[in-house]
Amino acid sequence: MKKRVAILGSTGSIGTQALEVIQAQPQAFEVEVLTAHSNADLLIAQAIAFQPNVVVITKDELYDQVRAALEPYPIKVYAGMNAVNGVVQMDSVDMVLTAMVGYAGLQPTIKAIEAGKAIALANKETLVVAGQLITDLARQKGVNIYPVDSEHSAIFQCLAGEFHNPIEKIILTASGGPFRGRDRAYLQTVTKAQALKHPNWDMGAKITIDSASLMNKGLEVIEAKWLFGLRNDQIEVVVHPQSIVHSLVQFEDGSLKAQMGLPDMKLPIQYALNYPNRLKADFPRFNFLHYPQLTFEQPDVETFQNLGLAFAAMERGGNAPCVLNAANEVAVAAFLREEIGFLEMSDLISDCLAKVAYIAKPSLEDYVQTDQEARQVAFSLMQA
Repeated sequence: MKKRVAILGSTGSIGTQALEVIQAQPQAFEVEVLTAHSNADLLIAQAIAFQPNVVVITKDELYDQVRAALEPYPIKVYAGMNAVNGVVQMDSVDMVLTAMVGYAGLQPTIKAIEAGKAIALANKETLVVAGQLITDLARQKGVNIYPVDSEHSAIFQCLAGEFHNPIEKIILTASGGPFRGRDRAYLQTVTKAQALKHPNWDMGAKITIDSASLMNKGLEVIEAKWLFGLRNDQIEVVVHPQSIVHSLVQFEDGSLKAQMGLPDMKLPIQYALNYPNRLKADFPRFNFLHYPQLTFEQPDVETFQNLGLAFAAMERGGNAPCVLNAANEVAVAAFLREEIGFLEMSDLISDCLAKVAYIAKPSLEDYVQTDQEARQVAFSLMQA
């Protein structure tokens, strides 16, 4: 039987590539739900092409436009985040791909897990914000969470057949972004346009800026802790500019396993959607002769302070990673609006971590309040 997929954030980078995967594998998947925030035109086009049962536009004022455009089709149209939280629980959904950007992905993921849906997780912020809560809930409900991030998919693939063997450590690789090797003096004056030019990956604006600042790797470190049940000291980061080795696992006998391939998100998306089986695909193949040198180096956490801030937030635990994420979302949005500089993003995040009240064992309501407080503190600091 075909797997019926709900794609949350279908108009973003991961969502559009997931639809390409589904289109190429019609015998394996069909689209049941599509959701988007504000890209109504693309959502309409996707709905007409894939004929899902339901679409949701979370920006309420765009509902009439989407509903009118899809009126000739047998597609239900809803609006708002409450609708997203509802549709992920439908009996007709087999798997939920959470590809929404940022904190917004938390509540729908919780609702999907509560309904017993398998999760293909591209929204790393869900585990950054509330990793303990999410993993406990998934265990309680018997729900599998399949990683979509290329690094976490690599770890997951390396662990296939190895789940009985204890991990000594994992090594997450980072491209280093467009500013690898640059010093703080250079970063003082970098522009939004420069930061959006990633050397290897084609991603959305928010994650591209996170990659340039190394915050993306910091968020992935925290996500990995919860996905794979690791201690903080079992996670390392190395910079690998070619982005061919997507990450590595080291076992207790010292052996290392790596997953390799060209930088293409469609492979980890397809692997998550169809685990444990691999589907034949026409993705471009890696050729060693085209990459005679694969290099690795230490990340520069003094210049790119966000990675250090993420490790520190993970070490502190509690609601600190939630603060980190909220402050970063505000900082990145402000940088993209050209209201603050590149290095000022780290300063803002650091100040928020110092000022927002710490909660050692937060509940879901604590996470919600922490997210709101951190954003308020961040906005007030920018206006000061």
